[in-house]
Amino acid sequence: MEGTAKDLILALEGLEREKNIKREDILKTIEDALVSALRKNLGKTAQISAKIDVEQGSVKAFQILNVVEVVTNPEMEIDVAGAKKYLKNPKVGDTVTITLEVEDFSRIAAQIAKQVLIQKVRGIERDNFYKEFKPREGEVITGSVRRFSDRDIIVDLGKVEAILPYCEQIKKERYSNGSRIKAIIAKVLNQNDLANVGDDPVLSRYKSAAFKMDKGQRGPYVILSRANGKFLEELFKVEVPEINEGIVEIKNIQRDPGFRAKVMVSSIDNKIDPIGTCVGMRGIRIRAVMNELSGERIDLINYSDDISTVLMNAIAPAKADFVKIDSVAEKRATIIVPDDQLAIAIGKDWQNIKLASRLTGWDLEVKSESQKAQEGKEATDAIQAVFANVEGIGPKMAEVLQKSGFTSVEQLASATPEHLSTVQGIGEKTAAKIIEGAQKYIAAQTAQPQEVANDQESK
Repeated sequence: MEGTAKDLILALEGLEREKNIKREDILKTIEDALVSALRKNLGKTAQISAKIDVEQGSVKAFQILNVVEVVTNPEMEIDVAGAKKYLKNPKVGDTVTITLEVEDFSRIAAQIAKQVLIQKVRGIERDNFYKEFKPREGEVITGSVRRFSDRDIIVDLGKVEAILPYCEQIKKERYSNGSRIKAIIAKVLNQNDLANVGDDPVLSRYKSAAFKMDKGQRGPYVILSRANGKFLEELFKVEVPEINEGIVEIKNIQRDPGFRAKVMVSSIDNKIDPIGTCVGMRGIRIRAVMNELSGERIDLINYSDDISTVLMNAIAPAKADFVKIDSVAEKRATIIVPDDQLAIAIGKDWQNIKLASRLTGWDLEVKSESQKAQEGKEATDAIQAVFANVEGIGPKMAEVLQKSGFTSVEQLASATPEHLSTVQGIGEKTAAKIIEGAQKYIAAQTAQPQEVANDQESK
């Protein structure tokens, strides 16, 4: 028996070392497997226990029976006469513990024990992998391409296979079997996580990728990403020590993976330029990051507490003249740029302005100086055209009034002659005529819709 004990201990140590499964868990699994197999022979309700003695190298199993007057359930009960084989003076209410012959297992029972053991060992192994990789979400890891599942890539991480879904890839990159690949661990999911993804669109895509690659693996599913903004942030942390030290902070990242990214940075030390720090001497730092991302262009944006400054910076590399805040509540703004900067500010397929909008959280519109001037002229012409329809105002007077800051007939109608006569070229009498004409114009405009409504009712 000594040799058997030694072999058992060696086998347990091997499993513990190779599979990272605790010895106690293995023993418990084997004991449960033996109980399961014994129940195939003795009945589903039988009270059975098993015990493995590692030092002795022995396996023992026991069945517990209740002593009763009349046996109604042989799997759990024994009568007084039968109990006398195991107890000297048995009586009703006692329990009898019978030692079972483990060697007497049938071939089928032994096979069941083996299958249960294999399944439970795999389950423990899956749980251990999940516990190991779950805390590593957000960590950059390197693996090799194992195979392809449709457009998803299966990556070998050594202990487990991970998935790089198509939605998390840089689209212009191409890989072959055995290629080295660096990515961030975006999510680690188990079967329960996949069953409860709900309406989350990102997790739904991960679920689809997991189901396509799963060959009875049943998790854990390590989801990788090269398109995630967090991946870019981690690459910067490797190249820029000041970010790890907390001197330079990355406020936000938005990417069009493989093509362009915008990274908003700030510094807690006024003496340190966050952009220059991230670029590095002769661009060595940012070039290392760009090379890892297949040449993805990176715009570094200086953060500011002033929203107008942030919005102007966000459209880099374009230079802005000024920002017009259209609505603070709705976060809408218009950025005016020189004519030669318009195409740069918008970017190919509107890429630059879209990334700037996502980076700042504002709905941004870009216009050139010429477009702004043309809009201003059209607005001016429209105001003057309305003024010219007012009694007492000619084309020249309309231009004077518009340049003096009047933008509507309602303003003229509510003005006083004293106020209006302060405009150069307008006396008190002329002012009174203009105000009277404006009031008549408004009254006529108000009456016109009412006449139309009356005509429709009469019809």
